[in-house]
Amino acid sequence: MRWLMLYARSRQAPASLAAVMISTLAAWALARDGGEGPGDPRLPVLVLAAGAMAASIGLSGQDLALDRTAAIRWVTRRAAHVLLAGAVIAAVLLAAQTPGQDMATTAFVVRDSAGLMGLVALGAALSGGQYAWTLPFSWLSLSFFAPPATSTPMQVATWMLLPPGTAAGTWTALTLTVTGTAAYAVAGPRR
Repeated sequence: MRWLMLYARSRQAPASLAAVMISTLAAWALARDGGEGPGDPRLPVLVLAAGAMAASIGLSGQDLALDRTAAIRWVTRRAAHVLLAGAVIAAVLLAAQTPGQDMATTAFVVRDSAGLMGLVALGAALSGGQYAWTLPFSWLSLSFFAPPATSTPMQVATWMLLPPGTAAGTWTALTLTVTGTAAYAVAGPRR
């Protein structure tokens, strides 16, 4: 168990978890005061994206050369790190919802947290852990300011805000999850 605690500290997991908790509590307070209404997906997506961006700081270690030369198998650890971070972000948001006043459905939260963590993992593989947050931030900005999703390309562009049963949103999130997690697990963070 000691190696797990050392790994969590080296990946700044306590700071990431604190940021996830603070952003979720802020969203919970906003949702209690009325907000945009129970059907508006922007607040839950903002919380999930903030959680994914907070978790992105742990996708690279203190010393990349040490990570690359270690005598342990990093592929499974990296994949588990991405998937566990996505599960924690989703669980924190689902636990913070007030009974009778849900911010989002479980399917919506699971789809978006998985897709966003895949996007963060892809960002870490392409540009390093310190800049892994830029991909989900850019895509979230595009989703918020894009015109209504009437065509398939626009549905792919705004997948974060689509209802959970939408095929384009589900497939986009699944593709991002698998591609990002695989790229990060195999290649690791870029130097």
